[in-house]
Amino acid sequence: MTFLEKTQTTKFWINVVKVAIPFFIIVVIISLIVNSSKDLFSGDFNAVSETNFAQGKWKEFWAYKIVFSIFYGIWVSNKNTK
Repeated sequence: MTFLEKTQTTKFWINVVKVAIPFFIIVVIISLIVNSSKDLFSGDFNAVSETNFAQGKWKEFWAYKIVFSIFYGIWVSNKNTK
């Protein structure tokens, strides 16, 4: 089955969502820990917000993670769908 044939099935897209959502959550958590671990563990959520989301930073923060998670979900689903 070719990639285009796989993408036309609902099973493929359900598998993409099953892979992409948990991966997205893990990537967000790891990213927050890497970028703001000191502030997170001290409970200074205003500093976490300022570092990651203020002044339009939220667009870049979420966009890369969403796109990367979708591509990862498609790649894994394509590899595992027969």
